[in-house]
Amino acid sequence: MISVSSVTPDTFKSEIVSKYTDVIAKKVEGQVLSFSDEWFADASNLIEAKEPIRDATRFTDKGAWYDGWETRRHNTTEADWVIFKFGVASAKLIAAEIDTAYFNGNHAPHISVEAAYLPNSPVTDEEIVNDEVSWEPVLPKLECGPSAKFFFVRNQGTTAKPYTHARLRMYPDGGIARFRLYGTVIPVLPTDPQALIDTASVKNGGVAVDWSDQHFGTAGNLLLPGRGHDMSDGWETKRSRTPGHVDWVIIKLGYPTKIDEVVVDTAHYKGNFPQKIVIKGLLSDEEKPSFEDDRWNTIVPESKTGPHQLHFYKKSDGKLINTNDIVYNFVSLTIIPDGGVKRLRVIGRKADD
Repeated sequence: MISVSSVTPDTFKSEIVSKYTDVIAKKVEGQVLSFSDEWFADASNLIEAKEPIRDATRFTDKGAWYDGWETRRHNTTEADWVIFKFGVASAKLIAAEIDTAYFNGNHAPHISVEAAYLPNSPVTDEEIVNDEVSWEPVLPKLECGPSAKFFFVRNQGTTAKPYTHARLRMYPDGGIARFRLYGTVIPVLPTDPQALIDTASVKNGGVAVDWSDQHFGTAGNLLLPGRGHDMSDGWETKRSRTPGHVDWVIIKLGYPTKIDEVVVDTAHYKGNFPQKIVIKGLLSDEEKPSFEDDRWNTIVPESKTGPHQLHFYKKSDGKLINTNDIVYNFVSLTIIPDGGVKRLRVIGRKADD
């Protein structure tokens, strides 16, 4: 029997969003592989990063336009469904968010979530339709309502197994605007102990666990793959008006790391990049160490940055300090006094267990 709790938005934000990764999100390269139906609105909308919107004056040749997934009426099977491939190698699933924003009278009455571990065998539409995949229940059949968000957390003891694919079922039909599926990323580690890898990347289990501000862009965007497409998919803070102000973010690395290089990318931030940055490292068994902790070691001293460019700080060129055989599992990025950063890369070798 699967044990699930329904929690408040504030609890979900503090206990799930700030500690885990949405493993099916488009921004982490999650994919919609297949679906039973998307007559009124596309299933791919479910994993978009932006909040859903509504334009009541907009119609398509099939009916009213909706920013979400909507199927035909009168489904003759038990449920409509969508199959997702995770954007990470695999993950232990923790929680889900269902958003039925603007679906009122056509919302999904109930949902459930299943998952499968298929690391080496791609799932085809034919295999899915013919039920050749061994789906395992992650969330039981749960009630939804019109135009609202629902937050479900799997209770302790149900999260031990990693998965690579998920199936959202909607009973019997209707509409859902967004679907978020949070978990602990289980990366594929290099077999060569000297191999260099970005351990801050969301693909390798990096998570933004704390920050001073994320008014214009969320801190977790720093860890996404690629260099993004505009200022909307980076981390950007409010303009500060107080002398001496700084903004900061704390990143938990995917695993303890001996750091060889750090990269700060200000792509697309041309008039609002930080004037300077400082990067520090810490080894701690805490879930979320304090930014004020005096144990932080400076690894990139205060350094000038510029607009729309990559900034490299390497141990080999002396721009990286306090990293010789020192192991860190957290890094903090301080921006002075405020501004926007697109990506943060922390490249190094996995430390011995």
